[in-house]
Amino acid sequence: MTSDSTILAFRKPGGVGDPLTAILRDAARRLLAQAIEAEAVAFLAAMKGERLADGRDRIARHGLGPVREIQTGIGPVAAQRVKLRDRGAEAGSERIRFTSALLPPWARRTRSLDALLPILYLRGISMGDFQDALGRCWGKMRQTSRPR
Repeated sequence: MTSDSTILAFRKPGGVGDPLTAILRDAARRLLAQAIEAEAVAFLAAMKGERLADGRDRIARHGLGPVREIQTGIGPVAAQRVKLRDRGAEAGSERIRFTSALLPPWARRTRSLDALLPILYLRGISMGDFQDALGRCWGKMRQTSRPR
């Protein structure tokens, strides 16, 4: 589009118009991926002594789960879980499962957002006090004086 055009470009739904938020989301995505990877590596190291009858490791990496978006205070952040497979489960022994403490299978929102939703409902809608409700999640907001 040219600068003299009267046509406005619309952002994609879910698109970020703020470059700082885009940087924060990208950094959060990378940090979460590194933390989940470190958690899986630590689990594999702890299970290193578990072997099959043929000498192979009982627990092996089995790729990545599908990408899902976790709702956070800065918007949705894409995350993938590491899949680990118990090769000894077929032999009839107790199955060893890996579940990430950071990214449980059911998690779709951060705990801070889960705690915020009832507060927003109770305080924000019923009493019109959104500042107190949002302040619990994002900190106290400064009062700015607006010109009248």
